[in-house]
Amino acid sequence: MIGLVTVVMIFSIPIIGILTSHFEKQAKTKHNMIKDELELEKLKHENFLIETEKMRLELDQMKFGESKDEPKLL
Repeated sequence: MIGLVTVVMIFSIPIIGILTSHFEKQAKTKHNMIKDELELEKLKHENFLIETEKMRLELDQMKFGESKDEPKLL
């Protein structure tokens, strides 16, 4: 019985080390994925702001063009 416990204890240490290493690698990979997703979301937000500003400028330009075409009454 003591021999069996000894063998289990001896082989459990490397197995625990392997599992711990695996979980650390998974956590690092997940961290990198989240960091990349955050960067992507920042770029999407920046793109949204740029497109919104562009549309606002185009709308202002259209309004300015329409007001130039209308005849003015004196």
